[in-house]
Amino acid sequence: MTIDLLAWDAAANPSSERWRVPARYWAEMSAATAHLPAPLAAIDRQALSFNALDMMVRAGGVPIRVASKSIRVREVLDAVLRLPGYRGILAFTLAEALWLSSDHDDIVLGYPTVDRGSLARLAADEHAAARITLMVDDPAQLDLIDAIAPPRTRAELRVALDVDASWRAPGLGHIGVHRSPLHTAQEAWARARLIAERPGFRLAGLMMYEAQIAGQPDAVGAGESVIRWMQRQSAAELRERRAEVVERVREVAHLDFVNGGGTGSLESTAADLAVTELTAGSGLLAGHLFDGYRSFDPAPAAAFALDVVRIPAPGVATVLGGGWVASGPAAPSRLPRPVWPAGLRHLSREGAGEVQTPLRGPAAAHLAVGDRVWFRHAKSGELAERVERFVLVSDGGIVAEMPTYRGEGKAFL
Repeated sequence: MTIDLLAWDAAANPSSERWRVPARYWAEMSAATAHLPAPLAAIDRQALSFNALDMMVRAGGVPIRVASKSIRVREVLDAVLRLPGYRGILAFTLAEALWLSSDHDDIVLGYPTVDRGSLARLAADEHAAARITLMVDDPAQLDLIDAIAPPRTRAELRVALDVDASWRAPGLGHIGVHRSPLHTAQEAWARARLIAERPGFRLAGLMMYEAQIAGQPDAVGAGESVIRWMQRQSAAELRERRAEVVERVREVAHLDFVNGGGTGSLESTAADLAVTELTAGSGLLAGHLFDGYRSFDPAPAAAFALDVVRIPAPGVATVLGGGWVASGPAAPSRLPRPVWPAGLRHLSREGAGEVQTPLRGPAAAHLAVGDRVWFRHAKSGELAERVERFVLVSDGGIVAEMPTYRGEGKAFL
């Protein structure tokens, strides 16, 4: 099935935003999938359309590269890339990029790779080499590639330079994720010059991902004012430094793209004139971590359902499965969240279990063996790693089944 994400018009049919009324939304999702065994995962087409179109508006005309790590369903990737505001894929492993390159001609690898087998395949395939851009930040990564396939024996390989976008805050130190060792414009220029001087490589792009802004909710908890202050300070510092980095690197090489941002920072990164494209993915399926931002309000496009298998104590209901935990610091925020029936919560001493998950709350007293509970995952990618397919729900019925990477026999990372 070809998914048409432009076929739904929220302005013409506001009542289609069924997720605004949770009782209606989850009741319809339950009715559409009641005949399917749990665990099951579902995507609501209207909600996915809403998120994809809303992200286009937030990007303000700057193209969005889709982060496949957060999707891991080829039919969803293809549907989003058919929209006019989206262009290219940010892949998470080279094996995945090679697999996708038969159908897609603009793939950037988001992280460095030392996958020797995949590098050998890339070096021997001029078609794939023209479509895939590797990510580098260290000469050792180039040395490894040359050891696998010397420049004279292979196609020229496209590479992008990853530069650290974290904030080195006075008195506070490193704020953000630890990615590239390159931070200053001078460091980026020196590394770019080294790449440009090496045969067999072409420096084609630059990436600076500001996780402390894009991946940090700013409307959650007592510390939200501190987070907003940090993000304002970091954005101002980064805007100046990124412009300098881009200017210096362009002294060495023509850049096809300058990539930045994420789901949580589309507006602010799009306003940075040094950036030519954004990256986003998690906001499409909208795990519950993305409920905590002031700048956007995504629809819960993806969810999964588990069945109650026992009642171990009054006021407690246990479902089979549930330990589908997202990446990041080990914290309750990374657990899947029970959303229907309303009023359920994890037990603080058990959380979400690999095989069973006990739930407590007012609704638990009314659950019986065989009843179904809906959960939202925390981010996005972890859900597709647990199921072989998503069912696509539209207007109260199932219209398609879509295999995940796992359902296609792929487990890249």
